[in-house]
Amino acid sequence: MIKALLMDFNGVIIDDEPLQMKAYQEVLKEEGIELTEEGYYACLGMNDEVFIRTIFERAGKEIDETKIPELIEAKTEKWREQVDKQIPLFDGVDDFIKRMENDFTLGLVSMARRPEIDYVLEKTGLKDSFSTIISAEDVTTTKPNPECYREGFRRVDLVRTSQGLSPITRRQCVVIEDAPQGIIAGKKVRLKALGVTNTVEAERLREVGADAVTDNLNDWFPDSFKQVFS
Repeated sequence: MIKALLMDFNGVIIDDEPLQMKAYQEVLKEEGIELTEEGYYACLGMNDEVFIRTIFERAGKEIDETKIPELIEAKTEKWREQVDKQIPLFDGVDDFIKRMENDFTLGLVSMARRPEIDYVLEKTGLKDSFSTIISAEDVTTTKPNPECYREGFRRVDLVRTSQGLSPITRRQCVVIEDAPQGIIAGKKVRLKALGVTNTVEAERLREVGADAVTDNLNDWFPDSFKQVFS
């Protein structure tokens, strides 16, 4: 029986991939780089540092390592300016999270920076719903490397045992992802995976191993996970 859910952040909880892309387009334009939509979405699953290195490399430009933090901060500032107007949560995802937290131990696993995650969760009142948060600062690699989900599973298991609950097996934990890179990372750790078609088509999510696919998380209830994944 399913006992824990590990959710991605960008593209699953917050509909901000277009905002992240726009912020990066503005920052990189000042560096003489035109970031296309195709170029941005080809890098899903990367953290900011790897993303910047990759984009500069693809543009045939060298990057001063000391400038990377500056570019990241500039991107975050532009992102926050857009998000401040209205935090673009996916429709019904807040209700979904509140329903799930009563039956499952929830964790968040993202390649976003912790300040961006905390900002959104605090603004929306969702921070206390998650027992643990894995962000870009907590791992040394990016999706599709499984390190993030291996650590996420370890931490939710520790939370449960610290509360006097029984340890969980990997088959009792479901990853919720919108990107192929995230599905691959979760499956490498032998976790179940639910793909959400917020970013790519269902067929692609199934191709990389999603055990089930949905168009809307708000259609799911605790019993849905127990029936589909148990």
